[in-house]
Amino acid sequence: MVVVTLQRNKCIGCNYCVELAPNQFQMSKKDGKSVLLKSVDKKGFFTIKSNDHMILEDCENAAKACPVKIIDVKNI
Repeated sequence: MVVVTLQRNKCIGCNYCVELAPNQFQMSKKDGKSVLLKSVDKKGFFTIKSNDHMILEDCENAAKACPVKIIDVKNI
């Protein structure tokens, strides 16, 4: 299982995550911050759990590219 977490309130809107993992992230038109698609919010931590291991590489690349290091990816 792949678990991806985004600390959205710390997002600076650089857009790297959207460029590297467009199926998991998009930019909000309201505030210019990243949105983790189909995620659940728990106290500012937006999380998805997926059995689709095809998203792993894209999400890991997005996490590495994030300049404020607010994306966490785990392969459980």
